[in-house]
Amino acid sequence: MVNFIEAQKPVLSRLMKMAGLRPIEMELEPGTTMHVWAPKHHVGKKGTTISPLEPTAAKKKKKNRKSPESRPNVVLIHGFAAEGNVTWQFNFGVLVSRYNLYIPDLMFFGKSSTSSADRSPDFQAECVAGALARLGVARCDVVGFSYGGMVAFKLAEARPGLVRSLCVSGSVVAMTDAVNRETMERLGAGSSAELLMPDTLKGLKALLSVSMYRKMWFPDRFYKDYLKVMFTNRKERMELLQGLITSNTDAKIPVFQQGSMLDD
Repeated sequence: MVNFIEAQKPVLSRLMKMAGLRPIEMELEPGTTMHVWAPKHHVGKKGTTISPLEPTAAKKKKKNRKSPESRPNVVLIHGFAAEGNVTWQFNFGVLVSRYNLYIPDLMFFGKSSTSSADRSPDFQAECVAGALARLGVARCDVVGFSYGGMVAFKLAEARPGLVRSLCVSGSVVAMTDAVNRETMERLGAGSSAELLMPDTLKGLKALLSVSMYRKMWFPDRFYKDYLKVMFTNRKERMELLQGLITSNTDAKIPVFQQGSMLDD
């Protein structure tokens, strides 16, 4: 039987390519590969994979005001419910004509993976920064949703010269014990794993209800297919959730140099 979510992926990929984006896989270090949807001017004749020593096409071209490289760079970082292209499928079409869009898959989402044992948001931010550096992005505006918002905060804290501004929705700077407990109580979930890594239709419906601005009705078949496709690498993702929680006594709120827009 056809999985509707799996069948949607080629269609979504085609739409993104028609909009001028291309899938790029790059090895950031041995054992760590990140997949990013990026503007097509980064892709050379060799295809959509950048080797560790291969310069990007963007660096080979002359920059001018009319070139795509002169547009503002915007990075969209997804949450825990889905990989990059699925999370931002309703947004890239209206943004791509005005901005250079970069949509990475965080580690253990989509085609991104690592052999590193580090499961912290700091590590995810380092990987995003490394991928952007390889693509020749020196300055960008970052949009983060939920888990991606925490990664965005870490990216802005660690790379103030890279991140010009932040737009974060449904996220916090640090997920402390107290914040996690209050959030789970408010959402009616027993734990972050129960909320963010559902294995039942009821759990998935609860997750999507809090992650969507406008509630939408879907048949149960849709939810079943979504569970089969979107929640892979369960062991590693559980470890990512464990890596999120910070002790109240250890939590430090940085002073960000960038302008920020926050939406809860």
